[in-house]
Amino acid sequence: MSDTIVVTYRIETPGDPKRLAAKIASDQSTGTFVDLPGETPELKARVAARVLDVRQLSPVAEPGFGRDHPGLAHAALFNRAEADIAFPLEAIGTDLAALMTIAISGVYSIREFSGVRVTGLKLPDAFKDAHPGPQFGIAGSRRLTGVYGRPIIGSIVKPALGLRPHETAEIVRGLVEAGVDFIKDDEKLMSPAYSSLADRVAAIMPIVLDAEQRTGRKVMYAFGISAADPEVMLRNHDIVADAGGTAAVVNINSVGFGGMSFLRKRSRLALHAHRNGWDILTRHAALGMDFSVYETLWRLLGVDQFQINGIRAKYWEPDESFVRSFQALQRPLFSPADRPLPVVCSGQWGGQAPDTFAATGGSLDLLYLCGGGVVSHPDGPAAGVRAVRQAWEAAVAGIDLAVYAKDHPELARSIEKFGGAGESA
Repeated sequence: MSDTIVVTYRIETPGDPKRLAAKIASDQSTGTFVDLPGETPELKARVAARVLDVRQLSPVAEPGFGRDHPGLAHAALFNRAEADIAFPLEAIGTDLAALMTIAISGVYSIREFSGVRVTGLKLPDAFKDAHPGPQFGIAGSRRLTGVYGRPIIGSIVKPALGLRPHETAEIVRGLVEAGVDFIKDDEKLMSPAYSSLADRVAAIMPIVLDAEQRTGRKVMYAFGISAADPEVMLRNHDIVADAGGTAAVVNINSVGFGGMSFLRKRSRLALHAHRNGWDILTRHAALGMDFSVYETLWRLLGVDQFQINGIRAKYWEPDESFVRSFQALQRPLFSPADRPLPVVCSGQWGGQAPDTFAATGGSLDLLYLCGGGVVSHPDGPAAGVRAVRQAWEAAVAGIDLAVYAKDHPELARSIEKFGGAGESA
């Protein structure tokens, strides 16, 4: 199978899943036309997709979308199956736009489906050489932050506060002095009039560099550089890199494959992927795609750090989905070096550390990112940083947070503020 791309689809239909699997293979490769000039059976056989396997799943009573869809209104049960379809590499190549167009995007328009979801993607080795993958990933992120043997602890500066650069810098100063490892701009903060990227970099990087001179530790600050124009985004990147910065936030769905590819090939920074907009592609269980498919594409393009929400996240995503996302990032595509650093985020504070540690199989290779869980600590952001570190110390040691908090006042105050170990900030 070294010369094929295998895509797995979960099919939902009032009809026959095997027939529709064959229709996907036909429609998305050779098409339904016959006797076109120059078309021969040999040519069609060479480029045609083929069904490898169809596995029946339990039927459902409700379709993935409304019963007003043509042909679905009178169905009592909707059949489900999982189909593996192989596409010849010769027909698609290694371009991700071609892969999306041929093997993924078009299937959603097939009339007979009440639901279709892409749940698996296996790529041949040719993709390894065609795409750069992460420049830094897990190992590089640890090297840049100097953090080993524990999670990288991070926080966020929110734009909703309307902070001007010098005000942001004061918050950053407190976090740096408290020993935080990583700070990022909120994904909505790029270069607004009240806090341009250039002014923000000029205010923040001297604090980071001064602390590095005094302590030997360089806090990683990820500045928001996203822009629809790749050249503007690259200029933003250069502002950060030339000032001594080490990371950038990229809103990957907003900049697209082309923007990310353009940036990665020229990048000197660790690229921190925010996946806002991802929910459009996955929130409906019968439509879209699994994270394991989605992250594969962005990992090929060069994401170094990938946000995946967390335990008891403040958004819709259940814990089980977070765990699957974490596990997907642990799987090497072609080598262990191509794994991005998982970023655990969304309503996190120290209270979720024990469950996160357990759910990830005791992994410490993650960035634990807390917004309100740090900056809203009743004794200030610096105490918030210490509280999160203390929570992770307790989690790794197997000590109950309430017990550990008896000798760690910052953790105790954090528990008071956020309501106990079972809640999110």
